[in-house]
Amino acid sequence: MPQIISTATAFPVHYHSQDEMSSALRAAWIKKGLDVAVFDRLQKAVTVEGRYLALPMSEYYKLDGFTDCNRAWLKVALELGESVISDLLEKTRLPAEEIKLLMSTTVTGVAVPSLEARLMNRIDFASDLKRIPLFGLGCLAGTAGIARVADYLKGYPDEAAILLSVELCSLTLQAEDLSVANIISSGLFGDGAAAVLLVGDKHALANEVEVQRVKNTEFQHFNGSSEKSQKQAELSHPQVLSSRSIFFPDSEEVMGWDVTDRGLKIVLGQGVPGYASQLRPHVESFLSEFGLALTDVAVWLTHPGGPKVIDAIESGLDLPTKTLDRTRKHLREIGNLSSTSVLVLLDECLNGPLPEIAGKSCVCRYGMMLSMGPAFSAELVLLKW
Repeated sequence: MPQIISTATAFPVHYHSQDEMSSALRAAWIKKGLDVAVFDRLQKAVTVEGRYLALPMSEYYKLDGFTDCNRAWLKVALELGESVISDLLEKTRLPAEEIKLLMSTTVTGVAVPSLEARLMNRIDFASDLKRIPLFGLGCLAGTAGIARVADYLKGYPDEAAILLSVELCSLTLQAEDLSVANIISSGLFGDGAAAVLLVGDKHALANEVEVQRVKNTEFQHFNGSSEKSQKQAELSHPQVLSSRSIFFPDSEEVMGWDVTDRGLKIVLGQGVPGYASQLRPHVESFLSEFGLALTDVAVWLTHPGGPKVIDAIESGLDLPTKTLDRTRKHLREIGNLSSTSVLVLLDECLNGPLPEIAGKSCVCRYGMMLSMGPAFSAELVLLKW
């Protein structure tokens, strides 16, 4: 099975509190007839406390239309993409020329040549690197990208591949749009990038991980290492066991972009939490293929679509209260990063403190990545340690 070897994240240097950004937007929009009471209520309802921005706040007032926004997006996207991939390769000490596939995903800007083609002039990838740009999957592309890279590695088990996600949502803000959807978007979405290195099960790094896992187990057995240390060691390199795509018919107007002369205008319907609450039969069906139930999943890495969406997933799957608090914390601290968010959560899981596993004394064995996006659709990835 394909294996996740390493993850990395990168963010712009400009971080602002929600109060700062809300104040600036309120001051600009009140001149255009903003209903301040509605604005303040919606900005508070998203529960975001701060976000990274691609540009200094003062620079956004100078952007005039889609061309300016997209040029700014391309500049910052390439900077973050180069940074996060370089960090990823340095962590694993894997030369760039040994990467056989680079898949990139974004839904906040457009570039031809695409991001991964332009990054080949910044990073020493081999000239025969296979490249796959994804566009249009929106928020679910982080999970879908892991699934599609894993599919590729099943066919080429001796290769290594990278998934890159760069989302600069702030550069899609419509300055003249006072609709509820745009007001929510202006308070919900942030900017960032993430990259994930995966290898096939015949790659040298996969073999090294397996050898190290055996050594760790033997060391812990003979030296009485703590159960927590053992769990953390085994949480480092999950295998991608399988994936599942979910599509809800006739839901194109629920979420997405309206492509206009002024750029990418958010489409955000009220039905998103309702669709999120309908995921249970799909998730249960997927798990049943492996003889598993919802209670066998110890780590949930779910996209932070918004507070109502998170609540709908948690209640719809009948998960214990606070199961998705990691996702809620992510939303509070850096907002919704579209496809990048679930990969940031994956990075935190693999590199941060061991997540609490309520009521489970055994080592965590299964995790679920879950994201939703335009159409309306969803993507599931089952992880195994």
